[in-house]
Amino acid sequence: MKEAQEKISTLPCWTGAISVEPLTGGLSNESWLVSDAAGRHVVRFGRDYLFHHVIRDREISVARAAHEAGFAPKVEYAEPGVMVSAFLEARTWTEADMRAQPERIARLLHDFHHKMPAEISGPGFIFWVFHVIRDYARTIRQGGSSHAGDLPRYLALAAKLEQAQTPLPIVFGHNDLLPGNFLDDGKRLWLIDFEYAGFNTAMFDLAGAASNSGMDDATSQLLLSSYFGGKADPALLRSFDAMQCASLLREAMWAMVSELHLNAPGVDYEAYTRENLARLASALDRYRSKHGKTSS
Repeated sequence: MKEAQEKISTLPCWTGAISVEPLTGGLSNESWLVSDAAGRHVVRFGRDYLFHHVIRDREISVARAAHEAGFAPKVEYAEPGVMVSAFLEARTWTEADMRAQPERIARLLHDFHHKMPAEISGPGFIFWVFHVIRDYARTIRQGGSSHAGDLPRYLALAAKLEQAQTPLPIVFGHNDLLPGNFLDDGKRLWLIDFEYAGFNTAMFDLAGAASNSGMDDATSQLLLSSYFGGKADPALLRSFDAMQCASLLREAMWAMVSELHLNAPGVDYEAYTRENLARLASALDRYRSKHGKTSS
């Protein structure tokens, strides 16, 4: 902590004296709130995590693009390992907020998906959750994880969930729609944390928003109909339900990889693995009851 504070004090972007306090909530990054004569700012420390496909230069580039498109706070300063953004006077969402406002999420995502491509520069990054799951499996196996024995089952499940996907246009996704990445200033929603942002179909963001907040079927269908402008057909619903399972499997395997490679203060990655495996089991039960046991 002292090392981080000393690093913050040396950054050349401050106006006058500063005060510093830690921010909580991140699963893999360290963030601080800094106040100076110009206002309040968020300092985010982070290294490249190739085991998670996280490249900070790309994250900063997307954050800047998201600001230009009107979805994110301004990036005020960046150097290797550090990003400083404007602080928003906004409330971080909870799972309950997400469940209560599916139409609002749908509007935000539709705008984000279709406006962001025009702002993205440089090499494009593709996020396909089934590739991520397969690559996580390699990392888990090579790392000697206690979860390695379950990998054949996870990979077989992922293959069936991938087969259930219906073709959709390519858009630009956020791909990490946890409640903590939504900010509400009372007038509008903002998005933060673009570590996994990249070209994808809309289905992963929609399914992630539902699975990460525990939406029930009625709320999920409202999310889908609001996004697509009409009632979802059976193929789209099956794809969506399958992708919710894939989202939770990826989140669980993210935690398994993190058990091997990360040590963020106050984060219990083993508990996070168990939490997401339990959510996955529930989602699979729902998926099979709605679409038949042969679906997975």
